[in-house]
Amino acid sequence: MNAEVRAIKTSAEQALTSAYEAARASLPGKGAVAALREEAFKRFDAKGLPHRRVEEWKYTDLRALMRDALPLAVPPDAAAKAKAKDAGKIFAALNCRRLLFVDGAFVPEASDLTPEPGLTIGSMADALAKNDALVAAHVGKVFETGDSAVALNTSLMSDGAVIHVAAGTVLERPIHLVFASSETPSAAFIRSLIVVEKDAQAIIAESHESNVSQINCALEMVIGDGAQVDYYKATQTRGLHVASLLLTVGAKAAFNTFALNSDASLVRNQSFVRFAGEGSNGGLRGVNLLRGKEHVDTTMLIEHAAGHCASREQFKSVLDGQSHNVFQGKIVVKPHAQKTDTKMMTRALLLSDEAEADNKPELEIFADDVVCGHGATAGALDPNLKFYLMSRGIDDKQAEALLIQAFIGETVEEISHEGFREAIMRAALEWLETRG
Repeated sequence: MNAEVRAIKTSAEQALTSAYEAARASLPGKGAVAALREEAFKRFDAKGLPHRRVEEWKYTDLRALMRDALPLAVPPDAAAKAKAKDAGKIFAALNCRRLLFVDGAFVPEASDLTPEPGLTIGSMADALAKNDALVAAHVGKVFETGDSAVALNTSLMSDGAVIHVAAGTVLERPIHLVFASSETPSAAFIRSLIVVEKDAQAIIAESHESNVSQINCALEMVIGDGAQVDYYKATQTRGLHVASLLLTVGAKAAFNTFALNSDASLVRNQSFVRFAGEGSNGGLRGVNLLRGKEHVDTTMLIEHAAGHCASREQFKSVLDGQSHNVFQGKIVVKPHAQKTDTKMMTRALLLSDEAEADNKPELEIFADDVVCGHGATAGALDPNLKFYLMSRGIDDKQAEALLIQAFIGETVEEISHEGFREAIMRAALEWLETRG
């Protein structure tokens, strides 16, 4: 006799099920979109919130960390929109095209929708409702992950950005997606799609600021043959933030990403990247600045499915107090991806005996003509270097700040765009100035 084993749902999982059942009739999109939602929710319902027995979520037990599920966000009122107009300060000094979202909803009246040849910008909610061809072709199809957080996002996705850069277009200005939240505790499920066609060039920036919200956002990005894309993400949130990047890269394309996490209570940034065409180059980099009991998890799966591609992954983390940093990076080289050149490195700087850094880089190589490597380090500030600075009249706090700045500067300096490089370093210096 075989006993049937059923997982007991937590209160958060029960609330999410109730939220989906109550909202699915009013969520944007019918027909194929509704079927996509239903299938995704079935996958989530079978797995539940990710937990420590799921290897990819071993260090970020979302089932335990997410005790309750907040109610779904409602359209923001005029006061919330007005307050959010100052959001996204980290990149405010740059000449960007600014698109504002409040509680996950697009705010067109506070966004720069000035026409530009070769560029189309829209709302994901509108695109889903109209069964837009671009969305129908890509949403839910860019990278199949099997991840339950992505499945939950698909089932409850409400709004986000839809950006299409036509072939051969070189955007005049970077596009800055600004995500802000109101003071009302709520849960937002944001889905965005960015398609950059053949030989086009674009710079995309994304900033998240929230207080008590629960955010589950997913960005699907398709980079065509010969295209060039830089993508910057800054997360400064006091709530729960789970973000998924699902990216495919065509032949002879180039992309670079950089993520900054500072003053962020609980963040999980997961990236799923596939090199689908030969001769492409990519870089994924980031800096995490943690203190108190903050928790930041950077998890990525890099799949080299075509030959003659190169990728670099480099992440630096500074941990103070009882903070916890997680890095999980897995590079998979498929059998036909010969001449792959990839290197992954993560370094953690521990400023406190109570801080914790978990690093798990991995390689899975199924080709025999490749150059692949990975490494991980964790340690404290060099006391000799600190003593040298203090012997020159620099006080204790300033000496530590200079050493930390030099530590993260190696990664920040890899940013090719001067404006974004300066903006991210300025944010890092502000964090250092407020460090106790």
